[in-house]
Amino acid sequence: MAESVTIVEEKFGNALEPLQKIAFTWVTAADGTATGQTTNTYTGEIIRLVTVPSPTAAPTDNYDIAINDEDTTDVLMGAGADRDTANTEQVLASSLGCVANDKLTLEITNAGNTKGGTVYLYIR
Repeated sequence: MAESVTIVEEKFGNALEPLQKIAFTWVTAADGTATGQTTNTYTGEIIRLVTVPSPTAAPTDNYDIAINDEDTTDVLMGAGADRDTANTEQVLASSLGCVANDKLTLEITNAGNTKGGTVYLYIR
């Protein structure tokens, strides 16, 4: 199976209280990596990161996630490192960064051959 990333981009709320949710569902290539970029641009504070390993093809323990802006800066501020192979994990806003009018690129590394999961990113 080849590398794949499916991205679902949603917007909720109103102009005064917008909430954006991005779901990156990924499967790695043989080298344990996967990459995908959003269609839309985003502006706001990253308020929550959720990582969910696949129940049928769980990634290697301590796999890494970065979500880079167009300046190649990780908006997760390193909080996507060393994710668990079996458990859903969350990171709250106090450990995350922000984004300003950029498309976002998911980069999965160290996850193993044809492993998968889903990353949810919430932006306000």
